[in-house]
Amino acid sequence: MKTNNVLLLELQPADGLGGMLRSMLEMHAETGIQLQQEAVTSIEQVGKGINELITRSHPAVIFLISPQRLLNRVKGLFKSLREVAAPPLVIVSDASTPDEIFEVIQLGAADYVTAPFKPTDILPRLWRLLDLQRNGEALPANTMAGVSRPLLGQSQAFLEAVSPIPLVAKCDASILISGETGTGKEVCAHAIHELSTRAARPFQAINCGAIPVELVENELFGHERGAYTHAATAQMGLIQASDGGTLFLDEIDSLPLVAQVKLLRFLQEKEFKPLGSTKTRHADVRIITATNVNVEKAVQEGRLRQDLYYRLNMIPILLPPLRERQEDIPLLAHHFLAQYSRKFEKTVVRFSPSALQKLLFHIWPGNVRELENVVARAVALTQHPVIECGNIMLTPRVEMKYNESFQEMKAKVVEQFERTYLQSLLIAHRGNITKAAEAAQKNRRAFFQLLRKHQINAEQFRASELD
Repeated sequence: MKTNNVLLLELQPADGLGGMLRSMLEMHAETGIQLQQEAVTSIEQVGKGINELITRSHPAVIFLISPQRLLNRVKGLFKSLREVAAPPLVIVSDASTPDEIFEVIQLGAADYVTAPFKPTDILPRLWRLLDLQRNGEALPANTMAGVSRPLLGQSQAFLEAVSPIPLVAKCDASILISGETGTGKEVCAHAIHELSTRAARPFQAINCGAIPVELVENELFGHERGAYTHAATAQMGLIQASDGGTLFLDEIDSLPLVAQVKLLRFLQEKEFKPLGSTKTRHADVRIITATNVNVEKAVQEGRLRQDLYYRLNMIPILLPPLRERQEDIPLLAHHFLAQYSRKFEKTVVRFSPSALQKLLFHIWPGNVRELENVVARAVALTQHPVIECGNIMLTPRVEMKYNESFQEMKAKVVEQFERTYLQSLLIAHRGNITKAAEAAQKNRRAFFQLLRKHQINAEQFRASELD
């Protein structure tokens, strides 16, 4: 059997983290693991000698053990590691913040673990990294390529929201996705799964608010035969069904408090008991959660346990509503047009300018999901190759909430008007900036500056995009 060298690189031996990790690995790791522990007294010295250290020990995985207070000083190590053929690096620390976790992953760490850690925290990460190397595979690249359900958008607000996904996907830190209903939280969770080292294993999803309270625990943890009336056979829960993969819990704030306690225990110990069972079972599952409410308010109101929230919110992702990324509407609309034209076996090829204009002027309270439904309905009902304005059936506009100052509301209305007006002109003139500027009675330079102000890309309104 091939021996895999694992290097424990400890930056502050007096803290005892390295000894705890080594003892745990020696006790629980399978045969074929050779541990080597190095104590570091000078971060600058190890930065200069990292090449020699890797050449001498040939580690398959490096655990970099550092107290939280030293994390800022070890960032230079990542540059040294990138300059050599370094193996995957897992950060082990006594504490962390979401920003620190994301920063070290952005710098190149393969994963991040915080104390108190247990075998169920460390070993699955180690096995996956070793399996990737045995199979000659690389860690997931920082790209969205290969995702089966693409995250579509070109606006700055959207790109800023999803840019961390390829980075955080490759670690096992819990992720909480926030955003209004219909912004694409499940699509986001699915992308994280597909870009992770768990991609070959199951992805399970459940909406905590759509299941009767008395059935939630059964759905998550399963039951044994005879656990309750009519339980004629045993049933596997979603946690067990997701073993090795990812479980996505939407509307986590709707999870009953009793189930929250059991979920927290599972997150801490990676163990659970099916209903009616006295036997403890283990599962290696990454939990991704989502909510469409103000989660801090849900914690204050007692609907979500504070300790569970802290455990779930290691890395937060906030998806913007569609009204804040209006420039993405033509791109999304054409994507759904092509999708439902194939599904309904119709030859519908484009929107008329007036139809696109109608889509742009809507405020989309249901966000991307509402846009998808509107386009699907238009494709299903039209008998022509072009979607006309009359084919676009929208829900009535939601009334404005006048809870902001006059100046704040005026600024928002003016910004909304400018954006939709510019986009409408570009649609009408097929992306021709010169003609759109003439229609607006502005010189071309001033018109272009307005486009830049609102981050509108005229290219997506060109004839080829609208046909």
